Amino acid sequence: MTSVVVLGSANADLVVEVSRRPGGGETLTGSDLRVYPGGKGANQAAAAARAGATVRFLGCVGNDANATVLHESLSDAGVDLTGVRSVDRATGTAMILITPDGENSIVVSPGANHSLDPDLADEMADTWQGPNVLVMNLEIPLETVHHVVPKAAAARARIILNAAPAHALNAELLTHCDPLIVNEHEARIVLRESNPDVSYPDLAKRLLEAGARSVVITLGPEGSLVADSHGVQAVPAYRVQVLDTTGAGDAFVGATACELANGKTLIEAVRFATAMSALSVQSMGAQSSYPDRADVERLLDSPSNATTVANETEPPREPSAH
Repeated sequence: MTSVVVLGSANADLVVEVSRRPGGGETLTGSDLRVYPGGKGANQAAAAARAGATVRFLGCVGNDANATVLHESLSDAGVDLTGVRSVDRATGTAMILITPDGENSIVVSPGANHSLDPDLADEMADTWQGPNVLVMNLEIPLETVHHVVPKAAAARARIILNAAPAHALNAELLTHCDPLIVNEHEARIVLRESNPDVSYPDLAKRLLEAGARSVVITLGPEGSLVADSHGVQAVPAYRVQVLDTTGAGDAFVGATACELANGKTLIEAVRFATAMSALSVQSMGAQSSYPDRADVERLLDSPSNATTVANETEPPREPSAH
């Protein structure tokens, strides 16, 4: 049995470094264009495989050079690509601007990813109804997510839903999420919460009340919150030199999926995922930055990690802007 199946998006990431984000109507000169394999689904599959899981990726690409880049990268990571379909649309692309602090701004053109409709997903049902863990995100049509998740859950797959790009989600979908993984902005959108003063722990609790079985809210350099029936627990981030945050959230999701498929608890999975994402931001690109399991374990076993893991019970405070 395949331990992790990712049903999601695959993109080519078109990356340019800039001194700052341009304003409206402004033109800036950036670095040379670099093309990296990306897309939330493909990234999460690559990360899960690098972390040690047996992974199959289900998605759509075009018949173009960008599809070749994705095939090569995912194959190198050890991902099974027998579920990838070639369609008569351009491979999805993401235009990414990276500023000197390593932060990015991204515009996605879905392309072939929007061909992954419910009918095509049903053709792959034998695969997504069989894994230990099924990972999905919202870079494919939302109707496909609503179609697949209940059926996969009924077949006893554990569902990880990364609700990005964010949409408001209904309780029927949320009840299958174990966990729902969102960042702080996505959490508010899922809940239709416009009040910026609602704390992160309260957002996590409200997502549970809305139906999610468990919740992980990622908070960038502030770490993450893990919420389930046992309460809300904070996992701090590592302090590292950030070069490029592209794909760090996907590294986190893929690593979490790997550990859950291996029988780890959610808090154990998030600790591992935190280390993997910390290593990923120290290199350029998404899939190209993902470390192997041995590198993650070395970071987890390092003496400096003792203080990182020691203080996990108090949730992080809100930024001063709130």
